[in-house]
Amino acid sequence: MTVTSEPLVYDPYAYEIHEDPYPTYRRMREEAPLYRNEERGFWALSRHADVLAAFRDSERYSNAEGVSIDPAASGPHAHRTMSFLAMDPPQHGRMRGLVARGFTPRRVAGMEDRIRALTVEHLDVCLEQGSFDFVDDLAGKLPMDVISEMLDVPKTDRAELRRLSDLLIHREEGVTDVPPAGMAAALDLVVYYADMIAQRRAKPGEDLISALCAAEIDGDRLTDDEITGFLFLMVVAGNETTTKLLAHAWYWAWRNPDELAKVHADAGRIPDWVEETLRYDTSSQLLARVTTQDVELYGQVVPKGDRIVLLAGSANRDERAFPDPDRFDLDRDREATGIASFGVGRHFCMGASLARLEGHVVLEELMRRVRSYDIDPAGTERVHSVNVRGFAHLPTTVVAR
Repeated sequence: MTVTSEPLVYDPYAYEIHEDPYPTYRRMREEAPLYRNEERGFWALSRHADVLAAFRDSERYSNAEGVSIDPAASGPHAHRTMSFLAMDPPQHGRMRGLVARGFTPRRVAGMEDRIRALTVEHLDVCLEQGSFDFVDDLAGKLPMDVISEMLDVPKTDRAELRRLSDLLIHREEGVTDVPPAGMAAALDLVVYYADMIAQRRAKPGEDLISALCAAEIDGDRLTDDEITGFLFLMVVAGNETTTKLLAHAWYWAWRNPDELAKVHADAGRIPDWVEETLRYDTSSQLLARVTTQDVELYGQVVPKGDRIVLLAGSANRDERAFPDPDRFDLDRDREATGIASFGVGRHFCMGASLARLEGHVVLEELMRRVRSYDIDPAGTERVHSVNVRGFAHLPTTVVAR
């Protein structure tokens, strides 16, 4: 282990953390498995066992104030844009149960053909060009298109919805809260969703919004505000994280040609490609909680009511759980210990199956139609966000089959 005299500082707003948080995570796991940032006012857990235990412990670690440390996006109002992700029992169980009546496994599985058709539609354009931006031209478009198809959003509106969702997560250097542009984007989305919900209540269709409007358990139904909160969760969290998953899979396979060769030799390895990407460089790096009582960890006490962040990105690189964790390895055993990328317990990500399905389909089509590819490292650019890690730009050149 490398010993350094530099003070250990973890600041999720810092651009250097956005570029590469993993050396800092490694030091946190060794030197401060319970870390305190006084300036930002939060604690952090970085070891795999601690992060997964906290995910499961909703009694002591509350979601009620949301999963972000942005002041404007956290607090008792967080459920307005994070839906059941910002709720504890019994509200969480009620909301998730009603949403599950519309967002069913059957509905997700039924999207496979459309996901493939949309992928081919975008990929045709990319292959014709030969050189393209993997994020702008494919990974950034496909997830929004998939969600838009589920919600029956007109094609003419999809680019604007993606632009608004990008504004919600982007942070300029030194900005430590949701910026004015993000707040304005949130208001625009609320107005747009309210109009869509009103249309579906007046004239239901086969789309997900209509299903959510009709969802009912023992006479209990979702309000317009509750549906709006879930749509925020889908369009912002679902769109952004899947975009980042696709680009990370593309990038890290390029950086590890021996692993990419395994997929070229056997398309049946694509699920391993997706799972190792989720472990190695997960889109959702941190999720916040608030303690409901004093919690003692590593000889320190986290007081009741303090904010604590669970570093999924660090947990997935913990050498205690994954041997040689900084190696991108499709053959590794991830099931024995479990990855932290989608959480565990009652807050396990409802969109995990959709994200995985999109990953499998897109990578299948890419491998079927691309003989080889290259990435311009000078043109790559990272997203600057507190919770989400990924690429904003990934210049790619392909040789088609």
